[in-house]
Amino acid sequence: MLTLYTADTPNGHKATIALQELELAHDVKLVDLNAGEQHHETFAAMSPNHKIPLLVDDGRAIFESGAILIHLADKAGRLLPADGAARSEVLQWLFMQVGSVGPMLGQLWWFRHMGKESGNHNEQALQRYGREVRRLYGVYDQRLAAHEWLAGGAYSIADIATWPWLASHHELGIDMADYPQVANWLARIGARDAVRRGVAQTRRVAACAVDGGV
Repeated sequence: MLTLYTADTPNGHKATIALQELELAHDVKLVDLNAGEQHHETFAAMSPNHKIPLLVDDGRAIFESGAILIHLADKAGRLLPADGAARSEVLQWLFMQVGSVGPMLGQLWWFRHMGKESGNHNEQALQRYGREVRRLYGVYDQRLAAHEWLAGGAYSIADIATWPWLASHHELGIDMADYPQVANWLARIGARDAVRRGVAQTRRVAACAVDGGV
């Protein structure tokens, strides 16, 4: 049985979307990040970096969202080629999201929102991360001008991993008129039933927790 520990964040959405796309039976448990539940001893023993999402598959704990997506795709035999150049292409774009998109967009979000709230306004940081985030959107726009999906011919876990992050453009001050290919790709993925279910699932679990239902 699969159990996913997650929260209502882009990384959390990656895992729930993948589970819905792959039609794998699972339970979802909310980790309240604001309450610091990611630092509780039981969770930290399974996720040593104290981060969500965390997947438990028949007692085996798997942390890091990219590793979780690979595990799920291999388990289901879908959304990630088994070997060869096609698998490498998916993994390259998956690791670009994990290594560049998540960290850079996350930093820009923090300085735009949390930094200002805490009085740590840093215009230099906003400019630095803003430039890098716009550069990344440009890389993806160029890629999607030539390919329907990030890894080439087929929708994959690379698209699933990247979509929740690039879809946060409205929170980052990114004008999507500058990135029409990304905007089209975002709309196509956002219209998928499994994507809608995956996002709604995370938000529904979070809402239940706020109401005392989880």
